[in-house]
Amino acid sequence: MSSIRTFTEPAEALAYASAIYQQSIATLRAALSEMLAGRPPAERVRACYPMIRVRTDLLTRPDSRRSFGFVAGPGVFETTLTRPDLFNRYFAEQFRLLVENHGVALEIGPSEQPIPIHFALPEKAVLDASFDERRSFELGDHFDLPDLSVMDDSIANGTQGVVVGSGGKLPLALFTGPRVDYSLHRLSHYTGTSPGHFQNFVLFTNYQFYIDEFIRLGRQYVNSGNPGGEAYSAFVEPGNVITWAAGQDGRFPNGAPQHNGTAPERLPQMPAYHLQRPDRSGITMVNIGVGPSNARTITDHIAVLRPHAWLMLGHCAGLRQTQRLGDYVLAHGYVREDHVLDEELPPWVPIPALAEVQRALEQAVAEVANLQGYDLKRVMRTGTVASVDNRNWELQTHSTLVHRFNLSRAIALDMESATIAANGFRFRVPYGTLLCVSDKPLHGELKLAGMASRFYHERVGQHLEIGIRALDKLRRQPTDQLHSRKLRSFAEVAFQ
Repeated sequence: MSSIRTFTEPAEALAYASAIYQQSIATLRAALSEMLAGRPPAERVRACYPMIRVRTDLLTRPDSRRSFGFVAGPGVFETTLTRPDLFNRYFAEQFRLLVENHGVALEIGPSEQPIPIHFALPEKAVLDASFDERRSFELGDHFDLPDLSVMDDSIANGTQGVVVGSGGKLPLALFTGPRVDYSLHRLSHYTGTSPGHFQNFVLFTNYQFYIDEFIRLGRQYVNSGNPGGEAYSAFVEPGNVITWAAGQDGRFPNGAPQHNGTAPERLPQMPAYHLQRPDRSGITMVNIGVGPSNARTITDHIAVLRPHAWLMLGHCAGLRQTQRLGDYVLAHGYVREDHVLDEELPPWVPIPALAEVQRALEQAVAEVANLQGYDLKRVMRTGTVASVDNRNWELQTHSTLVHRFNLSRAIALDMESATIAANGFRFRVPYGTLLCVSDKPLHGELKLAGMASRFYHERVGQHLEIGIRALDKLRRQPTDQLHSRKLRSFAEVAFQ
């Protein structure tokens, strides 16, 4: 059985945590194989997540410009870890920053939190396919099952109570091992792609037109390289269908054919596409469909991957007479009438604009539209976006609508942007919104069948190009500058 050990070298600490995890997973898989072969274990089989713990006695003062990598004060801080194969680069950075900022040893060892048997299976394995009803019922007699009581978002929501001085541990990360594992499984279900394919920069859209263009560009970039010379290594589509980019020798990785995988018979609920770079700094794009519920669902789960930024690119209703179809809206504030996060993040909580993201989006619009300074106002307006949960909002009393929009100074309306931004704020993921005006219902320009086809054809490529260029600008920024201090709470966790 592994024991708790202390390390001053982050790489050694991570290697030990990885070994504990692999040992735990191997134990659970071996016992499950025996059970499937008709030899159930004689006693309950339990294996636990590895944990990392740090102890600080003094109130250290790290670089005040940082937004992560340090604990809030004296105490004992701990979190459980999962999937070191997937989070190796992320864990390595968090471990390094703890040692650098506090000069303390890292305690690594098995935790007391058991790994549910469902989370120990290989990614493509499905218990329901190999278990009859009787065996499924007996599974809990031999193994730990997922426990929702340890998978909530109390840390991120700031509602986790810890009694310091009586053995209570303060959290090191927003998400525990079980919470991460839960979301990794949900991501595969909702997006049709493995979590390992997700990149650190994410685009969300509510229209298939953008996905079609992203597919075209993704395949083009890996087949012939993009105009900017970016080193994209592969393009992944639902079903884990991979199109590899050829190496300098003209061959594909590991001698594989250029195309791997089989497309699913039907697309998943929120299909994801991944334009990959070797260091995971490429771009993932997800079609979240219509409505704030989907927007919350997918961001609840992508957040555990700790992306460096996510942006909403979609269509909206323009609320001002001066706007034209095809104009852009750069959100700097939100009227949150989507309601899906009211319990976790009440509407009175402001969602601030993040300067780093706002600058990247504005610069990208200027470059793609070839407009500068005052002329940029011809095609883009910065202002408040109202997000609602009623798709037929136009049918409300007209005078009531005008009054509410006038009070809020809203210039555009959609159903997803405030949700994406609010969950970015909640989970400390840099966020931004750039929308494109597709109709103006308050001014008689309704979205009717066939009326906007020319607009879609002309603007969709440009809008997506702006989003890709903005993410490229964000990618070139150091991560400790991109992750804004505006997202920190009073007693923030150390892990980004």
